[in-house]
Amino acid sequence: MNFNKLMLATVIALSSVSMAQAAPGNQGSGTVKFFGEIIDAPCTLDADSVDQTYDMGQVSNRVLADEGVGASQDFTIELKDCDITTLKTVKVAFTGQTDVNNANLLGLAGTASGAGIQLVDGNNVKVKLDGTQGIATYLQNGDNTLNFAAYLQGSKTGVAVVPGDFTAVTNFTLAYQ
Repeated sequence: MNFNKLMLATVIALSSVSMAQAAPGNQGSGTVKFFGEIIDAPCTLDADSVDQTYDMGQVSNRVLADEGVGASQDFTIELKDCDITTLKTVKVAFTGQTDVNNANLLGLAGTASGAGIQLVDGNNVKVKLDGTQGIATYLQNGDNTLNFAAYLQGSKTGVAVVPGDFTAVTNFTLAYQ
């Protein structure tokens, strides 16, 4: 009988070791965070429109001299699932730090200077950066696209355009009517 007990104890011990070896260690883990905001609006602002980034490319300082302009970069604000039962239009207001030499241009941060970024709406009307609402756009039920463009522009005739890196940030606010 001792033999049976010894055999049983050995089988239990070996199976415990096998199970311990079979249990994997940490093979990866992580966290998934969800965030957002519930808004009182007739449209949902598409997630890709909330925080946008655009490469303005490499533009020669000679092109920007004397208020010259670089190539235009189109951008959009996408509105989804619009219901125009009560509110039928939207106006967009932009704000941002303006250029020290030209308050109509979005100022550059970085080592570049003497230029700024001009924003225009879909009708090529220059956008003010002081929070003034632009021209109303009529909405349709469903999805809507608000079109804009941006381009580098020399600040002022006679102001040197200094080469270097830059960033610029503008914020927008939607106002439905």
